Amino acid sequence: RIRFISQSSEGCQPFSDTWEGVLHWTLLVPEVQGYEIKTYFLFHLQKYKELEKSVRVEEIDGMKVVKNLSKKMEEMFRKKKEAIRVHISLVEAAEEAHLQHEENPELQYEYFNAVLINNVDEEGNNVELGGEFVLEPNEHFNNLSVNLSLSVVQVPTNMYNKDPAIVNGVYWSEALNKVFVDNFEKDPSLIWQYFGSAKGFFRQYPGVKWHPDEHGVIAFDCRNRKWYIQAATSPKDVVILVDVSGSMKGLRLTIARQTVSSILDTLGDDDFFNIIAYNQEIHYVEPCLNGTLVRADRNNKAHFREHLDKLFAKGIGLLGDALTEAFTILNDFNQTGHGSVCSQAIMLVTDGATQMYDDVFAKFNWPDRKVRIFPYLIGRESAFADNMKWMACANKGYFSQISTLADVQENVMRYLHVMSRPKVIDHEHDTVWTEAYMDSTGSIIVSRKRHGSGILLGVVGTDIPLQELMKIIPKHLYQKGQKRRKPNYSSVDLSEVEWEDKDDFLRNAMVNRKTGTFSMEVKKTVDKGKRLLKMHNDYYYTEVKGTPFRCWLVVFTVYDFLQCTFLGCVSTYSFDRTYCNTDEHYEHRSLSQIQAIKLYLTGRKPLIKCDRELIQEVLFDAVVTAPLEAYWTGLALNKSENSDKGVEIAYLGTRTGLSRTNLFVVPEDLSNQDFLTAEDKEGVFNADHFPLWYKRAAEQVPGTFVYSIPFGGKVTLTLNVPLLHPEIPHPLNTALPDLKDIKCYLIDNNGFILVTEDYSQTGEFFGEVEAAVMTKLLLIGSFKRLEKGKTVLVPCDTEYPAFVSERTIKETTGNIDCEGCVRSFVIQQIPSSNLFMVVVDNKCDCSSTLPVWFITISILNPSEHNESLKCDRLKFQKDRKRPESCHPFHPEENAMECGGAAGLSAPLTAALLPLLATLFTR
Repeated sequence: RIRFISQSSEGCQPFSDTWEGVLHWTLLVPEVQGYEIKTYFLFHLQKYKELEKSVRVEEIDGMKVVKNLSKKMEEMFRKKKEAIRVHISLVEAAEEAHLQHEENPELQYEYFNAVLINNVDEEGNNVELGGEFVLEPNEHFNNLSVNLSLSVVQVPTNMYNKDPAIVNGVYWSEALNKVFVDNFEKDPSLIWQYFGSAKGFFRQYPGVKWHPDEHGVIAFDCRNRKWYIQAATSPKDVVILVDVSGSMKGLRLTIARQTVSSILDTLGDDDFFNIIAYNQEIHYVEPCLNGTLVRADRNNKAHFREHLDKLFAKGIGLLGDALTEAFTILNDFNQTGHGSVCSQAIMLVTDGATQMYDDVFAKFNWPDRKVRIFPYLIGRESAFADNMKWMACANKGYFSQISTLADVQENVMRYLHVMSRPKVIDHEHDTVWTEAYMDSTGSIIVSRKRHGSGILLGVVGTDIPLQELMKIIPKHLYQKGQKRRKPNYSSVDLSEVEWEDKDDFLRNAMVNRKTGTFSMEVKKTVDKGKRLLKMHNDYYYTEVKGTPFRCWLVVFTVYDFLQCTFLGCVSTYSFDRTYCNTDEHYEHRSLSQIQAIKLYLTGRKPLIKCDRELIQEVLFDAVVTAPLEAYWTGLALNKSENSDKGVEIAYLGTRTGLSRTNLFVVPEDLSNQDFLTAEDKEGVFNADHFPLWYKRAAEQVPGTFVYSIPFGGKVTLTLNVPLLHPEIPHPLNTALPDLKDIKCYLIDNNGFILVTEDYSQTGEFFGEVEAAVMTKLLLIGSFKRLEKGKTVLVPCDTEYPAFVSERTIKETTGNIDCEGCVRSFVIQQIPSSNLFMVVVDNKCDCSSTLPVWFITISILNPSEHNESLKCDRLKFQKDRKRPESCHPFHPEENAMECGGAAGLSAPLTAALLPLLATLFTR
């Protein structure tokens, strides 16, 4: 958290003049031996004194850093938005192309189908819609083979490639090709651009070949993607009513399940829903969610899908009761302020309605008709079709009849046209930013809704690679090794990441777009869960203006550490972080980081891009720690007096990535041959990995030694210490007593045995060796068992217990009753260390005491573990920022476009006229 800035009395010195020399004399001085050590040390001291005059130490301002990042992200998002707002607008191009086109049901048009391009038949001829399409690998598009001159069209497997509606849409949208190409030429950082049609086809630039799965199917339908849903419709609260009366048995219930599942596909993270099955009774599909709605995120929708298979048909259907329940839920939930607070709808999935239920609608929905009704008639019979059409038309909805499973998808999609009408009529071209998600490209989407003559044409958009965001963040502010490829990135709530923020202070501040700071003590398991680290985190947060995103920075307390390995000379150093980007230009790719730094400092490679601040800091670290090399060399020369024991290896790591290592034995004599080697991924310190020895020292009180024995390896006692205090007493200056009536143990702050008379117990957990004593220590508070907060586990997750000592307790004595025999013990903290001396008398047999096990539990089938947590998780609604725009209704909507209203009988039409008159005057 400290920045080192080069300066002089006359102002800032030229960067290369100051630091290039430092690099030379710090890292490139000849090796010294014997009598040269003193001279060498004095030389470094003199250089350090010279350097001290030209630097100042400045604490990093976390708020300044996060605001700077936010501004850079804001500018980047603004530029990407221009790709569809200014650069020969995709929106205008699509609308104009559709306006100039006249629908022709007989139109024949050959287009490049994304699945069929370059496919040939048995005779070697191109298949229909699969002409020759030039593809070339392109590094900008993840080395995929693409065509930068043309786009391709993908059609869902369940749709006919040459359906007239598809062919006409593909024909007029060919006009977008030129716009795609022009946009990419003006902004080469763009990746995918696309048009998702309301008809179902998907036009993508640049052109790329799509490959079906092992079943020959491509399930992708652009209308089910979050970017399409969020751009096309406003947020909505939805109650789905499913008829499970006896008449729904067999194929009808199968179609009904698929219909409900398809409706769930069309709901996004800004929507809320519940599913009610009804016959003569009301059955909530998820019983613990009686009378409320839940967010339509991926996890919740998957949870409800699991329950759909449990539905079975019996009894009679009382639709009036079901409608009453649905209206009541929507009204009550809307008043809580937790839902979408925008559009509302009831989806009715049934094989018929014996009446119109106008009394229910009059009580709950008229005259405002704030809740749209979308009836889906299941089956081929149409005896009750008129009643269901009337429900839709009288409540600003849409009626559909679904006879087969093949009809489900397209009929469900029709309701989206109705829900999008207010946006369309308002001519709203809202720019919609979706959350980050990971797919083949790993992108954030920008989407645009378009319309024409009151009809939704579809959505256009462009992707922003996450790599573009990472380029904005200075490399020393994140660890590349901690990035995760999550297929459902958006499902990770901030509260699940920072789970110790029990009051959701940070989350609520972010949701409400506040700017500020927050501090918190956090716990983290390391060493495969065997140890628990406590850290102090400082959080700095702000909004990214013009977007729904927020930016926050976490600064955790990190020291620089010196570590030695004890058991009983070659000295190396390395720069182990990414200081310069050597990948951008081909001629730089063979350079090491040190070589790149030299070229950057001397100005011999002006095109090479480096992190100036990080280089300053690591070179400062190199200067300050340089005298340590002379000290280590002196120790090595004097080691001949005690050649049979002592230090094997010493090493140092700083947070800037500087590492120094010194061997005091020949490599062949090292007890741990893999330690700090390229193969030792756990011990090596670099930008992607802070090893355990580094983390454990960070947790301890500054100025203390940390001793440990690595698990699973040879018995090697190690110690590390934060480089803050120059003089610290050595804690291990006496040998353990050898007495028959007592047992002595040296244990660490996590309860593991480092030293004891029985060599086989070294590295064991103290609670397994001395169960009675450990149980007593837990009871009196000398040690605590800590567990992570409640969370839902998935298969292959692992639970670990963690034990940690109470730092404030320096010494404790106690007695244990072992079947009438009193056993005494004393535990004392060893000053300036993480160690405790435990002395136990050996007079009593306490073997009957159950061990305090330190075991790991692999969760292979987590259903039982999670069952008690599911309902709590589903019920608990966390605040979320709603989209700023809401378009629930529009007075110019034509309520007669409701799926067959023209066929209403005369009596029904007469009954509906007063309602329609009200509609037209709104």
